[in-house]
Amino acid sequence: MNDEKKTILVVDDDLDFLTQVAFVLERNGYTVKTAQNQEEAERMLESLRPHLAILDLMMEHHDSGFVLAYRLKKRYPDVPIIIVTAVTSETGIRFDAVGPSEQAWSKADIIMDKGIRHDQLLREVRRLLREE
Repeated sequence: MNDEKKTILVVDDDLDFLTQVAFVLERNGYTVKTAQNQEEAERMLESLRPHLAILDLMMEHHDSGFVLAYRLKKRYPDVPIIIVTAVTSETGIRFDAVGPSEQAWSKADIIMDKGIRHDQLLREVRRLLREE
């Protein structure tokens, strides 16, 4: 059995959300690396290969999460990506990654609305890391 702690990259410009998610993940045995914007995350990815990434959709630009997901998948195609967003509550527009076509253009394995409970996020993290 491999006891290596899995590394999760969390990128969000909302410091409260970033801190809460990092705390929950660390409490559940993960190593967490954080960045507050797309540029900082891209610099980290030059030397970091996370096991999974959780990315905010809207940071410096309205599509920063999609751009970062594209660049991360280009470098590490097998790293699962969860995009978290408040876009639905702010605009009424709902994004989803339920099918292959949505996953192909968004590069996200899952898109989740912010306000998600920590147990829901952990369940998806474990599923994507094949821990369940």
